[in-house]
Amino acid sequence: MQKIVIFDMDGTLIDSKKDITISINYVRQKHYNAPPLSEDFIVKAINMEVRNLPKLFYDTEVYEEKDRELFEAHYEKQCIQNPYLYDGVKEMLETLHQNGVKLSVATNAPTKFAQEMLAHLQVAALFDVIIGADKVSASKPDPSMLHFILNSYNFNPKTDKAWMVGDNSKDMQSAKNANIKAFFAAWGFSNDENFPFTLTKPHEIIKHVFYLKS
Repeated sequence: MQKIVIFDMDGTLIDSKKDITISINYVRQKHYNAPPLSEDFIVKAINMEVRNLPKLFYDTEVYEEKDRELFEAHYEKQCIQNPYLYDGVKEMLETLHQNGVKLSVATNAPTKFAQEMLAHLQVAALFDVIIGADKVSASKPDPSMLHFILNSYNFNPKTDKAWMVGDNSKDMQSAKNANIKAFFAAWGFSNDENFPFTLTKPHEIIKHVFYLKS
C-alpha cells in the first residue's frame, strides 16, 4: 500500500508573502504609479474563493500580458530572497520521507518558481513531483494537478491512501474533486478552521498518516 501526501506550497509549506508582495507592488509602481498594497491585503486576496486578482492588484479587468511578464521577471529573482519554511515543516517532511511516504507539491504558482524556492530551502529533493498550474489545464480547485500526481504513482484508491494538505478552500475543494481526503493547515495564510481534519502544527500530519484512520 502506498501512502501519498500532496502539499500546497505558499501558506502551507512556506511563508512567501513578503516576496509576493514586493513583486506585485513593483508592477503597481512601474506600470501604474500606484501606491503599495499591504501583505495582509494581498494574502487575503489570494486566498479568496472567488476573486479577480488583476482588478484587486492592478485595477484591470484581466491579467495584462505586460503585467504578467514584469511580475515573473521580477519574481524570478525576488522569490528566494525572504521565503522560509514554517516551523516544523522540514522535520515533518523528513519523517514522512524516511518512512516511505510519497511526497509531492501541487501549487497554483508557476512550476519554475516552486522548484526554485523549494530547492533554495533545501527540501526539493524530498518530493517526487513539484507541479504548478502552468503544467495542467486548470488551477486548483480543479483537480488536474492532483490527478497528474496520483497518476504518476499509479494510484489505486482500493489499496493506496492519499491526502491533500493546504491552507485554503481551493485546496480542500481540489481534494474533494480528486476524491481524496484533505488536511487544513491552520498555521498558514488562512486561519479558517471550519474544515474537517484541521491541523494546527505540521507534526500532526504524521499521526494521521501513520496512526489514525483519517
